[in-house]
Amino acid sequence: MVYLTRIEHFNAAHKLYNPDWTEEKNEVVFGKCANKNWHGHNYELYVTVKGEVVEETGFLVDVKILSLLIKQFVIEKLDHKNLNVDVGFLKGRMCSSENLVKSIWDQLKAHLPPPIMLHCIKLYETPRIYVEYYGD
Repeated sequence: MVYLTRIEHFNAAHKLYNPDWTEEKNEVVFGKCANKNWHGHNYELYVTVKGEVVEETGFLVDVKILSLLIKQFVIEKLDHKNLNVDVGFLKGRMCSSENLVKSIWDQLKAHLPPPIMLHCIKLYETPRIYVEYYGD
């Protein structure tokens, strides 16, 4: 089994806010992240796929194709967007990094050509905070 990682970047705004709670409770639980005027991040996205090397090419996957899939189904939907408002695949979900990474997984999994499989999605929210997801 070979693992290959592609790194992409996007910028997006969001806020953490539970509409069923009071302003005060949101502020206590989410702090500055509940700012009514939003806040933004410069996200770093690591997409790791796995599979066997194709003998004819020596590749696990053509990285140009992998890059295009990531850009089409993830980056174009997220970059310079408000995650709470503009992103269809996040509607009705808390826009935490944990939920975002799971949603990115779902977006990519449906479009990877067989026999390529997702291994891990790692999402850096800041240089000191990241989440990883390996599927269900």
